[in-house]
Amino acid sequence: MADLTSIIKAYDVRGVVPDQWDESVARAIGTAFAEYVHAETGATSVVTAHDMRDSSVPLSRAFAEGVLSRGVDVVEAGLGSTDMLYFAAGSLEMPGAMFTASHNPAQYNGIKLCRAGAAPIGQDSGLVQIREWSEQLLEEAAVFDRDPGRPGTVSTRDVAVEYAAYLRGLVDLSGIRPLKVVVDAGNGMGGHTVPVVLSGLPLEIVPMYFELDGSFPNHEANPLDPANLVDLQAGVRQHGADIGLAFDGDADRCFIIDERGEPVSPSAITGLVAVRELAKGTGTTIIHNLITSRAVPEIVREHGGTPVRTRVGHSFIKEEMARTDAVFGGEHSAHYYFRDFWRADTGMLAAMHVLAALGEQSRPLSELAAAYERYAASGEVNSTVGDQAGRVAAVRETYGERDGVAIDDLDGLTVSLPDGSWFNLRASNTEPLLRLNVEAPDAARMATLRDEVLEMVRA
Repeated sequence: MADLTSIIKAYDVRGVVPDQWDESVARAIGTAFAEYVHAETGATSVVTAHDMRDSSVPLSRAFAEGVLSRGVDVVEAGLGSTDMLYFAAGSLEMPGAMFTASHNPAQYNGIKLCRAGAAPIGQDSGLVQIREWSEQLLEEAAVFDRDPGRPGTVSTRDVAVEYAAYLRGLVDLSGIRPLKVVVDAGNGMGGHTVPVVLSGLPLEIVPMYFELDGSFPNHEANPLDPANLVDLQAGVRQHGADIGLAFDGDADRCFIIDERGEPVSPSAITGLVAVRELAKGTGTTIIHNLITSRAVPEIVREHGGTPVRTRVGHSFIKEEMARTDAVFGGEHSAHYYFRDFWRADTGMLAAMHVLAALGEQSRPLSELAAAYERYAASGEVNSTVGDQAGRVAAVRETYGERDGVAIDDLDGLTVSLPDGSWFNLRASNTEPLLRLNVEAPDAARMATLRDEVLEMVRA
């Protein structure tokens, strides 16, 4: 039997197909999910969508069989991005399941689950119960025939046009100056959504790798790795573009490249979008996770907002947004969350905000973004470590003995130093990695601190 504790993580389901999970596991999870949402809220329908991976359709159909076996209907939205699934779950008021492994390599797949209204399901909000019920079903070799007393039904619904119209209603790009935009979809779902959302606007789109291909023949659909931005950077320079957009595999994250071909920090994008959301006057709270630049809370306060710091991860951020009625939330991993989008993350809407900010004035993006960049950051540096807890403890001991050092444990280990430098060291939820993020007043200090911590981590 599959080890579900290895694939059902803090925020979602993720693992290698078929080694770690297959259609039988998907069927069990679908059954448990249907039981959970029906028992919790009385849900009678579930909406599903899937990305372009070869295993996504078989897994989503097996999941649907499990849902149907409990008398719950399935609405299949078909090919879509993760934020399109959130749109469906929000606009249709149905629990949802998105089949994708996001930025992971081709052999992986996964499921992102949500309640009706795109409300999160994570380890502290239902995912443990779903895992336990799934394990029980697999152990019992449960039968997934439909109950003739209340058989679930399957229908299809293409929500792409509705999704595009909704986003365009939130950010009006019709009056901006013409922009040339190079978009690298990485053979992922951005190739499906960008033409629908951004067509017919004052944008000249230069497409890169729009062909849907779950084998990722050009590069991994993971823009967090700088190696996967190289083609887009070259494309921006080659075409003399105003901006470059890079989407990950399921297109819920978007990374921004300026007109020079240089990456714009996701923290700067968080600051920029936060200012735009605050200017609407509909709320003052902005969420930022603890590895976002310290510039973000500074900028939020300067524009009359209230910054709230939270741990990393979409389920935690969405819960905090609901608790505080925040208008916007940003993560340094380029996940951006909007109250106007059911508090869900959408890279497309964030990209549209940046396009609007750029197109509403005459300066190049590099100058526009400079106002939101205040410190030198390392980006996320990953180290494969066997004894994660032991390495973190060693770093804690070393820095804890120094004067003027503040330590907190909101998510991993965060160490703040007297000169304004800080770093966060946290274990991956999905891989045997320690993730290090460092920020300092200047690049030299950042590099020194980064290397000092890495030496202890990799000892």
